[in-house]
Amino acid sequence: MGWVKRLGRWSELEMEGVLAGLLRTGVLVSAAIVLAGFIRYLIASGSAVPDYRVFKGEPADLRSISGILGDAARLRRLGLIQFGLLLLLATPVARVAFSAFSFACQKDKIYVMVTLVVLAVLAYSIAGGFS
Repeated sequence: MGWVKRLGRWSELEMEGVLAGLLRTGVLVSAAIVLAGFIRYLIASGSAVPDYRVFKGEPADLRSISGILGDAARLRRLGLIQFGLLLLLATPVARVAFSAFSFACQKDKIYVMVTLVVLAVLAYSIAGGFS
């Protein structure tokens, strides 16, 4: 809990550093996971000739978050790629959520409200509200 008290005393420059680190880490981890899935995909089916005359959508297990998580946990190649993309999508959402938390620790009510509105709009749009 000591880090929460310290969070209230962070300068704007320190906060920007934490947020930049959060974004950098999220992008690098998601890129590494996508790359691992891509390498597995190339090894397994890199020499196959695609048939573009027939559309094949995503398998049923990759159409839900639980299916993606299950496939990624089993280290399936398409599951890893989809999981990496989910992490990439979650990175800016985590940044906004952390910003709201840090503004709350600094007791900056206006920025907390604005950040929570941005977080709500992000959640609504990710859920398919703005399609």
